[in-house]
Amino acid sequence: MTSTDRKVNYRPFTFFGGKGGTGKTSCAAAYALALAAQGARTLMVSTDPAHSLADAYGAEIGFEVVKLEENLWGIEIDPEVEAKKYMKGIQEKMLHIVSAAIVDEIKRQIEIAYTSPGAEEAAIFDKFIELMESLGERFDAIVFDTAPTGHTLRLLTLPEILGTWIEHLIEKRKKAMHMMKMAARYDSVLAEKIEEDPILDTLTARRDKFDLARKILTDPERSVFHFVLNAEKLPILETARALELLRNHGIATGGLVVNKILPPEAGPFFEKRREAQEEYLQDIRSRFAGRKILEIPLLDSDIQGREQLIRLSPLFADLDG
Repeated sequence: MTSTDRKVNYRPFTFFGGKGGTGKTSCAAAYALALAAQGARTLMVSTDPAHSLADAYGAEIGFEVVKLEENLWGIEIDPEVEAKKYMKGIQEKMLHIVSAAIVDEIKRQIEIAYTSPGAEEAAIFDKFIELMESLGERFDAIVFDTAPTGHTLRLLTLPEILGTWIEHLIEKRKKAMHMMKMAARYDSVLAEKIEEDPILDTLTARRDKFDLARKILTDPERSVFHFVLNAEKLPILETARALELLRNHGIATGGLVVNKILPPEAGPFFEKRREAQEEYLQDIRSRFAGRKILEIPLLDSDIQGREQLIRLSPLFADLDG
């Protein structure tokens, strides 16, 4: 495998995100290749429902981890597949503890939950944590190619937003179990049924997952989020808002990648666009002063396949500092 000229410093978990169409998939894949080239066992993960990781790399990548080459693996998380698995797991746990008379109602409620807003984010989150927990055993680094900004921000802020809610549910369940245990003093059948509480176990496991995710995402030594943007007004404003939101949630952010910069040799036809782009570049350098900014020129063709990604990978040597 072709190696980069300089060693790439990296954290165990690296996220690439930004507005749709900015080229974040190519950047994530090129960065992952750079890590793999220097010997880091690297997993590329796409959480974008409109996957393009396989197209960028030029290989078959599905919703199971596949090896692509030495030190490099890939997976495209399928929200629908993960949501079905997530709901099936809940159903199996619930049907063990409810009365036979309400089994059909429980199934109906779970079907409704499957189609409700947030179900896919919750399911992706579970897969997200599962992959994070594989660090060290299978991988040294995991590189996430995320969905467009709004979807990604909802995913990454789930641990903090839902953490308090989960704690509230746990407390309510403990109170309910306390009452049931008092009643079970005179009912041996009930006492046997409530000896273990799978609902409390499930809630506690969810809380622990949220805690783990929060610790990982808010540890600047372990996680970093890089935004990819174009030198245009809307991506700049969206990036500024997203950086502020992640900062408010304690999630570390790193360097920016400004992609598709028109080179001087683009010719007179693009002169006005180049002038406007230069103004936006000045805004980016000023607005995000203090951050490393990687500027990548517009290439003469789309990034498709490993060989073109390797051309980009050396550029990421300084992104993490």
